Amino acid sequence: MKIILDRETNKPLYFQIFEQIRRQILSGELLPGYLLPPERKLAESLDVNRTTVLNAYRELKAEGLVGSQVGKGTIVLSYPDQEIKPDYILMQEPTWNQLFSQYSNKFDSYLVKDLLTLANRKDVISFATGIASPETGPIQVLRGIEQELVEKKNYRALLHTPTEGFTSLREAICNVMHKRGVYCDFEEVMLLSGSQQGIDLAARVILDPGDIVVVEDPSFFPAIQAFKTIGARVMGVPVDDQGMRIDLLEQLLQRYRPKLIYTVPTYQNPTGTEMALERRKKLIELAYRYKVLILEDDAYGDLCYDGYPLPLLKSMDNEGYVIYLSTFSKSVYPGLRLGWMTAHKKVVKRCSAVKQINDLHSNSLSQWIIERFIVSGEYEAHISKVIDEYRLRRNAMYDALMQFAPAGMSWNSPRGGYYIWCKLPEHVHASRLMVKAAEYKIVFVPGMPFFTSDQGENYIRLNFTYAPLQDIREGVKRLCQAVNDLVKGSGREERDKELEIIPIV
Repeated sequence: MKIILDRETNKPLYFQIFEQIRRQILSGELLPGYLLPPERKLAESLDVNRTTVLNAYRELKAEGLVGSQVGKGTIVLSYPDQEIKPDYILMQEPTWNQLFSQYSNKFDSYLVKDLLTLANRKDVISFATGIASPETGPIQVLRGIEQELVEKKNYRALLHTPTEGFTSLREAICNVMHKRGVYCDFEEVMLLSGSQQGIDLAARVILDPGDIVVVEDPSFFPAIQAFKTIGARVMGVPVDDQGMRIDLLEQLLQRYRPKLIYTVPTYQNPTGTEMALERRKKLIELAYRYKVLILEDDAYGDLCYDGYPLPLLKSMDNEGYVIYLSTFSKSVYPGLRLGWMTAHKKVVKRCSAVKQINDLHSNSLSQWIIERFIVSGEYEAHISKVIDEYRLRRNAMYDALMQFAPAGMSWNSPRGGYYIWCKLPEHVHASRLMVKAAEYKIVFVPGMPFFTSDQGENYIRLNFTYAPLQDIREGVKRLCQAVNDLVKGSGREERDKELEIIPIV
């Protein structure tokens, strides 16, 4: 329903609204049963007083064109001079549960959506979302963009690109990969709309319904969801302080012969652990022996705060069994939504064919910005600055936990990445802690979504990169207060239970 008001004429505004709605009803644009906007909403959109809209609706009711229905609002009744009875069934909201596909019913995005919403609230200290700090973003990468685009007429950044991405950027990424120990050419690189897209593409290209994919347990929960939604069977292999238990993986490979292994071997999400070097070597050996592909998700590999990062699985693979994913979202700006895949040419070709159906190509402007950033040499300097800043934040969170955490709570100290993985005291469940922590205006991610089965109630994941450094200590203090509240509460519950079983003499 479209209404345009002429404020220069002497005709009253309410009458203009009445006339235009009336004309749309008579012309058949508004069908019987059409629900008119609420008076307040229409008044706000037209920038008029609510009484103005109310008067227009009264005129429409006087002509018998609209009526009121309890629980709905103001509804178009029928065309005048026609024997048409109101048929509201025609205008009912679709029965969405019957119309949505079985594929879409498998998605469950409420947690990510809600956490992103909470993270943007100014009154909340967020340890939840895996987002780079807005304070550490390289603002210099954006300097002069408008001038270069407009004054220099650099239209290339605003045009379509090949599905795989600009060749020049793919070549620049090859140089990045060379420094990570992977010697590839641009035909083995394709740009992604975030590395998460790479998980989806790899799953669609490699897996059929019923195929088995192995993941770490716990693991990155959107990856688990991506595999399940295409009908794959997901099997988890436990993680300890040296990464995936390769000894248990080998037993699983012998028995089930999976088609894909998904791993975050470097500063894992959610645990922050690293796969030990010997386990990395063994994993490559097993991939060759059992002819199973490895999807290496390396979102955090650049962010090493102590010592040196271990070699990538991709750098140890000469046969093309490893499909490597990485991203600029964790180190530059998350809103750029740009990642990349490095894989065998045949994998890149097949993935680009699938990607072309989804989004044709990744954002051209983001590609141009990142290419300029890498080629200028500023990318490496920026990574060094980010490492220094995030090291401070990790240490601040660790020290605050040491100071404020109650007895029975434990946590790790990751060498890199984004997260500290915490185990809660006995009888304190993450789901209840989320509610209690919200009272203190603290948010985090509970452990449950990261597991392939019903586990994780004892764990929470804390992100130390997003919250400002000055808020981390206060945030941890509040979180630990919430944990203490539940510890005391569970203690009272246990005492109450003991009292209940004391025999009354």
